[in-house]
Amino acid sequence: MYWYHYLGLAALVVFAVAMLWHFLRLIREGNPKDFSKKTGNLVKAEAYAYTTAMMPNHKETAYLHIPTFTAGALFHIGTFISILLFAVFFFISPAQFPLWLSRILTVCILAGAACGTGLLIKRMVVKKMRDLSHLDDYLSNFLTTLFQLFTILYLMLPHMFAPVYYIEVTVLLLYMPIGKLRHVLYFFAARYHLGRFYGWRNVWPPKK
Repeated sequence: MYWYHYLGLAALVVFAVAMLWHFLRLIREGNPKDFSKKTGNLVKAEAYAYTTAMMPNHKETAYLHIPTFTAGALFHIGTFISILLFAVFFFISPAQFPLWLSRILTVCILAGAACGTGLLIKRMVVKKMRDLSHLDDYLSNFLTTLFQLFTILYLMLPHMFAPVYYIEVTVLLLYMPIGKLRHVLYFFAARYHLGRFYGWRNVWPPKK
C-alpha cells in the first residue's frame, strides 16, 4: 500500500466512527412510544416505505418533475457504484480489471456524474432552487460529482490518478458526517419512522 491508500483508509475510519455516533444518537432519540392504538401492519408499511412510496407517482410533487427525478436516481446510482469501487480498490487495483468491465463501469458512473453536474447547474440557475439552497447543498453535490469523475479517471489511468483520487475521497469522507451527505444514514431512519408512523395508523400501504 502507498501513502494515499493509508490516507483513504484513515479517512474511512474517521467516517465510520462519526457515522457510528450519528447511528447511536438515532437509536437513543428515535422510536418514541406511540400512545395511539395500533391498527395497521408495520411490516407491510415498512416495506412500502422503502419501495413503492419512493416512486415519483407516490410523492407529492416528484411526478411533476420526472426528468429531475430520473437525473437524481442516476446520480445516486453512479455514487453507489463509486462507493463500492472504493472498497474494492483496497483489494484489487483498477489496472487488474478486464477492459470490458472498466468500460461498463465508466459509462454507468459517467451518466451519474453528468446528471450530478446538470443538477448542480440547475440549482445555480433556477431561482426557486437557488433560493432554497445553501452552501452545503452546493458542496455536497460538487464533492460527490467530483468523486465520480475521479473514479472514472482512476479506472482509466490508475497509475496517474491514484494519489488525487484518494485525496478527493478523503475530503469527501471527512465532509460526509458534518454535511447533508450524512443522509446516507438518516435516509434509512427517516423511511423507517415514516413507515412506522403511517403503518401504525393503517394509512400505509394505502388501500386500493
